[in-house]
Amino acid sequence: MASRNAIRFLLPEHELRGKVVWVTGASSGIGEELSYQLAKLGALLAISARREDELQRVKKKCLQISSLSENDILVLRLDLTDRSSHEAATNSVLKHFGKIDVLVNNGGRSQRSLFVDTNLDVYNAIIELNYLGTISLTKHVLNHMIQRKKGKIVTVSSVMGIMGAPLATGYCASKHALQGFFNSLRTELTDYPEISVIQICPGPVQSQIIQNVFTENLAKSIENSGDQSHKMPTDRCARLTLVSVANDVQEAWISDHPYLAVCYLWQYAPTWAWWLMNRMGKRRIQNFKSGIVSVQCVPLPAACLFHPAGVVFCCGNVGIALLLTHTQSSVPFLQCSLVDAIYSFGTKKYLPS
Repeated sequence: MASRNAIRFLLPEHELRGKVVWVTGASSGIGEELSYQLAKLGALLAISARREDELQRVKKKCLQISSLSENDILVLRLDLTDRSSHEAATNSVLKHFGKIDVLVNNGGRSQRSLFVDTNLDVYNAIIELNYLGTISLTKHVLNHMIQRKKGKIVTVSSVMGIMGAPLATGYCASKHALQGFFNSLRTELTDYPEISVIQICPGPVQSQIIQNVFTENLAKSIENSGDQSHKMPTDRCARLTLVSVANDVQEAWISDHPYLAVCYLWQYAPTWAWWLMNRMGKRRIQNFKSGIVSVQCVPLPAACLFHPAGVVFCCGNVGIALLLTHTQSSVPFLQCSLVDAIYSFGTKKYLPS
């Protein structure tokens, strides 16, 4: 009975039906899967990336798996590093749909290289794409949302924005920059309570992101994406992302253990985190130098943490779910203080699998 009562505090992702959602980085990975799931939900889509042919492929599948019409999905080629084009791109979406309800900043690239071996122009490219490109597009879309006094700015960051890890110094820096920027932006929008700033921090996800990572120099790439079996399925990550967006979760950590456990350490016991990462990092560097791209870790029970003002905290197959009642409270002070603690067996009652 407790779980049935608690479920009313967790809005389903179907709340996004009929919303205009602009997804960047939609040609592959999390962005592609978000597009499919949003299409199934009945959201109106603007999908962007550099590769227009891949976007057309994504659009075709969206139409096949949903009831959307051709006009309900706008394909818009976009290079995040070309900041001069962002205003025109925003105007194109507004001209087509008349509004933008949700912006999903998902475009970006990861990194696999040691700092001492990496050219500085690689770091410039990482910041230009992952950070400056993201906040540039956000600026243009936010102006529209301020005029409407509502909207959702969603940024797919990473657990690397919470912790540090070897072989990803530039990537971690760009994600830490996003975390700091959007946490600060949220404080500047207190006069617009209907504008939500949401940060999604996925752990390792099954995708081909490794094939497109930055390496020691801009001309080099990694062809072997390594073993993906130990990573979270992309569809699971995308669905938890949409649940987070529907519920205006300010920050969501979406990951399996042991990566999630490491996030806990970085947040609450950084000295232990440094000790652990020094040992894990040494092995990771050794494997990288030996040509092993991906290192499989022994998985613990799946977990998802919405933090710190989140909707639900689920840990393992037997866990504790904490549901904040802020969506039901009309008193702002109580929005982060009313907590309904539910003990349950399994997490599927709260988070769809």
